[in-house]
Amino acid sequence: MSGGLVKTTENWAILLIRLALGTIMFAHGAQKVFGVWGGPGFNQWISQAAPFAEMRPSWLWLGAAAISEFVGGALVIIGLYTRIGAFLIACVMLTAILGVHWKSGFFINAGGFEFPLALLGMAAALLIHGGGTASIDSQIGGGGGKK
Repeated sequence: MSGGLVKTTENWAILLIRLALGTIMFAHGAQKVFGVWGGPGFNQWISQAAPFAEMRPSWLWLGAAAISEFVGGALVIIGLYTRIGAFLIACVMLTAILGVHWKSGFFINAGGFEFPLALLGMAAALLIHGGGTASIDSQIGGGGGKK
């Protein structure tokens, strides 16, 4: 049943994308979920307004975003169900781009969407290729793709 989710391209370079994206998202998620590294913590995070008025109740969507960053980042780092982790991250980044950063333009120094766009691109690459050679996905039977 999970064969398609763990199937991956046998490529060591994907490890670099996984580690960079996973570390960034895991850390940002931990800020929101646990309040570490100067983050707001879960209760403060979910008390904010969601980026779109249609996202009601706001606490549910913000909670889902925080957990998606944390869990998605962890899955991507270890390479277990990498596509699921990448999908969770891609959803959060697309929402961040359109709902938060778009109005500020492209460049990050003005609050723009350049950084979330880079993260979205990394997540998209993992959605296409899977976790790569150095992943749990590859070890549990998802390898065998092109090199």
